[in-house]
Amino acid sequence: MMMVETAEGFDIERVERWIAKHVPQLVLPLQWKRLAGGHSNLTYHLQSANGEQVVIRRPPMGKLLPKAHDMSREWALISALGESNVPVPKALAFCDDLDIIGVHFYVMEFVEGRPLYSISDTEEWIPADRREALAYSFIDTLAELHSLDPGKIGLGGLGKKTEYIARQVRTWYRSWTASAEPAQFDDPRAHDLQAYFMANIPEQGDARIVHGDFGLHNCLIGAEQSVVAVLDWEISTLGDPLADLAYALNPWPAVDEPVVIVDDAATRAVGMPNRRTLAARYATRTGRDLSNLNYYVGFNFWKSAAIMHGVYARYVAGQKSADDQDLDAWRTRIENCLTAAAHAVDAHRNNS
Repeated sequence: MMMVETAEGFDIERVERWIAKHVPQLVLPLQWKRLAGGHSNLTYHLQSANGEQVVIRRPPMGKLLPKAHDMSREWALISALGESNVPVPKALAFCDDLDIIGVHFYVMEFVEGRPLYSISDTEEWIPADRREALAYSFIDTLAELHSLDPGKIGLGGLGKKTEYIARQVRTWYRSWTASAEPAQFDDPRAHDLQAYFMANIPEQGDARIVHGDFGLHNCLIGAEQSVVAVLDWEISTLGDPLADLAYALNPWPAVDEPVVIVDDAATRAVGMPNRRTLAARYATRTGRDLSNLNYYVGFNFWKSAAIMHGVYARYVAGQKSADDQDLDAWRTRIENCLTAAAHAVDAHRNNS
């Protein structure tokens, strides 16, 4: 995190004038520091002359897809969730005046903590005897999110409430089929799995807020080794909470996993509990029936394969520079995701 005199995507002078009017507790001038991460959204830590600290966030530069990097969605979520027991940074001010920097941006509270991306992050930040407690804080936070009634906190219009899995399967299957030719790579398991998912969709139940990318990389872990803030709400919507749960569980070790997708994941440090333990705790906290959990685990591994397949296709087709990429490793990881998906589907089929 380096101090900067210019900030990509921000006109510092104009933004500071706007901040002086809308976040009056900050005393100018501000010190700007670029923060890493955040789904390529441009995120800066600001410290005022009186020591107050906040974070400012805007979309990346360049042309964006219509619904990508939606700052108003993130703002709506952290504003609403700020009144709940789900830990989020306090929402401070939102700018919808495109005359300031040409896009929406917002200012939120700075929360002291750090995300975990790798085993080494976990080993450095979380003592071995506190890793189980961290894992429980992680899954309890997700359970709390899924216990909220979106309509009661003003988020009933966040997205469609029905057919979440069907819509997701259709979207990512289109991605897979569209990418097969430019990727010069297809796998019959992708098609077989899609057919199984569409034919065996579990009953969804009440729609809940699904984060969409809930993981230790999108949580700030505080000094007490617990989740003190959940970040990156830009793809959140309403849908099936068990799909969100399975996505969150997939990076954690499993008793019978056929392959390890990311062997350096922060969840795989010594002392971390396995998926089964966390799933049982979630079930206890929420009262939800997890008899179809393997379906959702398989779906999420298949979806991950489709996402990576699309990126791989752009590398192979020359639409993205592959100079620093190991394309064989990309292909292996896609195949491993399909292997993990097929393994989970077999388990679901055998238990049905």
